[in-house]
Amino acid sequence: MPVPTFPVRGAAALFLERQHLDSPRSRPLTPARLRRFAEDTGGIQLDSVNVVDRAHYLAVWSRFGPYDRKAFDRLVHGHRHLFEYWAHAACLVPVSALPAWRRAMRDYRIKHQGWSRWLRKNTRVLKHVRETIEAAGPMSSSDFESRRPGKGWWSWSPVHHALHHLWMTGALTVESRRHFAKRFDLLERAVPAAQDCEPISSEEFARWHVAQSLHAMGAATEKDLAWYLSFPRHFRPQRLAALRDLVARGDVAEIAVEGQTGRWLALRRDLPALRRAARSAAPSRGTTLLTPFDSLLWHRERVQRLFGFDYKIEIYTPGDSRVHGYYTLPVLHEGELIGRIDAKTHREHRILEIRHASFEPWFAKGGVSPSRGARLELEQAMAGLADAFASLATFVGADAVKLERVTPGRLKPALARRISATP
Repeated sequence: MPVPTFPVRGAAALFLERQHLDSPRSRPLTPARLRRFAEDTGGIQLDSVNVVDRAHYLAVWSRFGPYDRKAFDRLVHGHRHLFEYWAHAACLVPVSALPAWRRAMRDYRIKHQGWSRWLRKNTRVLKHVRETIEAAGPMSSSDFESRRPGKGWWSWSPVHHALHHLWMTGALTVESRRHFAKRFDLLERAVPAAQDCEPISSEEFARWHVAQSLHAMGAATEKDLAWYLSFPRHFRPQRLAALRDLVARGDVAEIAVEGQTGRWLALRRDLPALRRAARSAAPSRGTTLLTPFDSLLWHRERVQRLFGFDYKIEIYTPGDSRVHGYYTLPVLHEGELIGRIDAKTHREHRILEIRHASFEPWFAKGGVSPSRGARLELEQAMAGLADAFASLATFVGADAVKLERVTPGRLKPALARRISATP
């Protein structure tokens, strides 16, 4: 039987659809949409950088536009639609996936990757931390009196170690956050769904892990699978065994993507969706900005292959060596990644500063995109970007958008004009 072949634009279009970026900022946030977003992508990454806003808040804004953060926090920490666990990195994952992640938690107790020596020396610390939280209720690390300096492990104290290990093994969960600091409680007490939740088997978890990643990406290579949901670590043998099993069962199909080398894979049930996506005139309608930790960007080599967009976070690059800026937000416009925005929220002055807007050469020259050969209209893109700036400013509590540098410079007047004309 011949291997079905799909154009790159089909793979990219389905990827955007599964990432809830096919029509960004066009639908308001609701509990059902938040759950579906987390279920389709597998998780919403958390990160402490707050130069514009926290990563998870920005990722949700990218899809749904401005929303009430307090209402969002209630959905997560009050109604428990999501809970925190390590999926790609630290993420908000859907409660519906709790049976799968409970297997990862249980396995972590045995395959705890470097904890053995610490655990042997600190059994009393673990017991003390767990019993204290069980008796007193939600606590943060600062609530514990023991603050002895540690060595290694990012200089964490023994209590930090204990809280992290108890979280990873499912004894505790993040009950809430205050100023982004985690407050822990017993998992079964904080997340009612955990009380009668049994973990699935290790074999089922490996198959779920592959299927979840394929669903989130639409079509993927084996390397994509390794880099999307990247936890558990050292999971490659189990993932490959599960993949072989799913292919043998007929649940996963081998496919080809035009112009791409290597073996591509898709859930068999997604083949009609891939065909439909390949026929779409535009894979996405609208303009939005993406956090550097957006799930669309979890495997940047994949983004390069599908969109021709070479993205790097320059937070850790020395200032004089940065090309685009400290915290750049990729620009998605009409299904294409056309540039990146180095932005900063000045909360005291209520200003959203666009420190540097840099555009891809093909777009700036009026050429065609490397992914699907599309030619985008410049003024429409500037209008869409100005609208995204206004929406983001509303979300972060800014009253004004201040534009500084643009590359290439000849595009600055068009963008500045659109910003001035956008309420």
